[in-house]
Amino acid sequence: MKDGGPAFPHDFRSFNGVNTLPADGMTLRDWFAGQAMIALVTIIPAAQNERIAAQAYGLADAMLDARGDR
Repeated sequence: MKDGGPAFPHDFRSFNGVNTLPADGMTLRDWFAGQAMIALVTIIPAAQNERIAAQAYGLADAMLDARGDR
């Protein structure tokens, strides 16, 4: 599955003279889902956590589709 790549990419080639590997962190899909979840928790009862998560990732996938990243 294409996930949009890293949400906040960075490339640390050297830190204080020590070579390090890049750390990509969360994916853009995860970032989009987290942002969507903020709105969803205000309109869906908290007892429906699985529904909130599924809808958040559904919105994230739609955003990736709109960007052409999926």
